[in-house]
Amino acid sequence: MTEFLVEYGLFLAKAVTVVIALLVAIAGIAMVSGGRRPSGDGEISVVCLNDELDDMRHCLEEAVLDKADYKAQLKAEKKQGKAEEKARKKEQKKKPGSTEVAVEQHQKRYYVLDFDGDIHASEVAQLREQISAVLTLADEHDEVVLRLESPGGLVHAYGLAASQLERIRRQGIPLTICVDQVAASGGYMMACLADRLLAAPFAVIGSIGVVAQMPNFHRLLKKHDVDVEVLTAGEYKRTLTMFGENTDKGREKFLEELEDTHELFKDFVAEYRSELNVEAVATGEIWFGKRALEMKLVDELMTSDEYLTKACESSDVFLIRYEVKKTLQERISDIGVHALDRTFARIWEQGLKARFMSR
Repeated sequence: MTEFLVEYGLFLAKAVTVVIALLVAIAGIAMVSGGRRPSGDGEISVVCLNDELDDMRHCLEEAVLDKADYKAQLKAEKKQGKAEEKARKKEQKKKPGSTEVAVEQHQKRYYVLDFDGDIHASEVAQLREQISAVLTLADEHDEVVLRLESPGGLVHAYGLAASQLERIRRQGIPLTICVDQVAASGGYMMACLADRLLAAPFAVIGSIGVVAQMPNFHRLLKKHDVDVEVLTAGEYKRTLTMFGENTDKGREKFLEELEDTHELFKDFVAEYRSELNVEAVATGEIWFGKRALEMKLVDELMTSDEYLTKACESSDVFLIRYEVKKTLQERISDIGVHALDRTFARIWEQGLKARFMSR
């Protein structure tokens, strides 16, 4: 038995080595063959959520109701639909004594977008295309609904994502943002652009702060007689480095930049949520939905499902997606990004667990 286990262990080690070698080879090929993605290689897809809800309801009715009642209900619905269509066409006819055709204002439409944010706000490319598509048709009588989930990430990446949402506001189209789980830091930077901000009762909201960290290996390298030369032109071209010796002056400048970024963040939030006491909430803390409502970080407690289901009762609701076929290089790159995101999410969850258990 011992001999078998040893041989099996050697076989497993060889297999793992081969797999790793193949992955490295594929990554190399992807890096060599990869280039800039040509524009226009994605496409917009549209799903009518009203139809999806109707399909689910019909499926349930067919299973629950007896056949006679189910058929009678389908017949009644079909009759009602024809009557509504007839009434609509009648309204579009010419008015008596007028040569102009009466222009009917269309029924309110809801355009639903999704943004699942990672550290790099990677979905901003899709968000840009979705918004561009919606703005070709939507007007001030319609509404854009963004289902937002993000614990935050890089400042410039989330700044761009927020700028995309500003395009909707500049067109005068109402923007509602729904947060079911988390909108913190850069995620809240996006969320505060909403004309109406909804959150689930235990969604995580806030974290209006800025953080930066990096390891420094200078002492380790110095111990092994390894010198690292950092050459710069410009007094503050480098403030803190991973391998060079960091100075108090460099740390002071780095902190100054962090504080300036924090001030810009606070000003941005204050601009779009004027009723909010920004100084009271810009401490980097987070709040669950109910507390966030008390702090006026959000406007109402409601899940996105409840909001959209109600909207389907009286309006047309469309889910808009921009789908791109990823290249081999991008798929391999995503493996690393997702691994980093999972690590970040675990750290975030551990922090929430500690906070929740301390209350």
